[in-house]
Amino acid sequence: MTPAQPTVRPPLSPRDDVALMDGYHSPQVDVAVRLNTNESPHPPPAAWREALAAELADVAWHRYPDRAALGLRRAIGELHAVGPEQVLAANGSNEVLQTLLLAYGGAGRTAATFEPTYALHSHIARITGTDVAVGERTDDLALDLEEVGRVLATAEPAITFLCSPNNPTGGVETEETVRSVVDMAPGLVVVDEAYGQFAPWSALAVVDDGTPLAVTRTYSKTWSMAGARLGYLVGPAWLVADLEKVVLPYHLDVVKQAAGRLALEYRDEMEARVAEVIEERGRVVAVLGGLDVDVWPSGANFVLFRPRTRRGETVWQGLLDRSVLVRNCASWPRLDDCLRVTIGTRAEDDAFLAALAEVLG
Repeated sequence: MTPAQPTVRPPLSPRDDVALMDGYHSPQVDVAVRLNTNESPHPPPAAWREALAAELADVAWHRYPDRAALGLRRAIGELHAVGPEQVLAANGSNEVLQTLLLAYGGAGRTAATFEPTYALHSHIARITGTDVAVGERTDDLALDLEEVGRVLATAEPAITFLCSPNNPTGGVETEETVRSVVDMAPGLVVVDEAYGQFAPWSALAVVDDGTPLAVTRTYSKTWSMAGARLGYLVGPAWLVADLEKVVLPYHLDVVKQAAGRLALEYRDEMEARVAEVIEERGRVVAVLGGLDVDVWPSGANFVLFRPRTRRGETVWQGLLDRSVLVRNCASWPRLDDCLRVTIGTRAEDDAFLAALAEVLG
């Protein structure tokens, strides 16, 4: 007798809208020069690593971390001249964005974005069940205030996302533009400043308790801590109080809290590295200007460019064949054939520029 076969239950299905989604991916391959993820080209200072190791030696590992992460929030607040009650820290700025959408988005609410921009603004919005209203940018990929006004009046979004410097274009919004958007927006305006330290000004100057504006930042770029996954928000105290209602208990571990707090003691070293990247960015842009590509102005630690006479995919593959990896942005809205290169060390950038010249030549 043949034994009865066990009943196989069908796999559990996700929500219908989630089932139709694509995940967020940044391809990683083994190359000599990796310039596709906008990381810092330098590791943190050795003194920071030593200080962190010393502090972790005394950690009571059997105890939960400080649930409020007060020491870290106080240090971030001192950096930006605000109190800890105006700071929320989380596992990368992406978790900050998720927390904002959990608190202010959801079914029946809308978030506004202006494409092309950081893909996770709309991606996380949809994951949280938030509708997304998409506005267009101008032909040169700048923010169009008339289009912003149209989208905000039509969609009445709970959250309006700006990105400055914008990823992947590198453009920086002016203070006048940010204030205009805040005046037009029916809800909260969030300025994503993941690359804010490389720009000439910051929307942090506009934050106060009476303005529905929040600024998000990350430790991944200027603080050389992409491996730590730490980000934060600075905004009105009432906003932070709302966000604290939806974050998970003890969401920041003791290592992350110590790492972030101690990093701020090395501000001079980090600012020197930012200045170095900005100078190197200028050199890279100048060399690109002599090649057969169109280049967008950048206030970030990356540069967007488009080959004039070759397909972007062909150039991307040609660079990869020479062991140089950049970001292929062709799948992003209105960025056909565009590539984005992170500013690396001078040696890495020289390798990229030489490879690009060879591919284009």
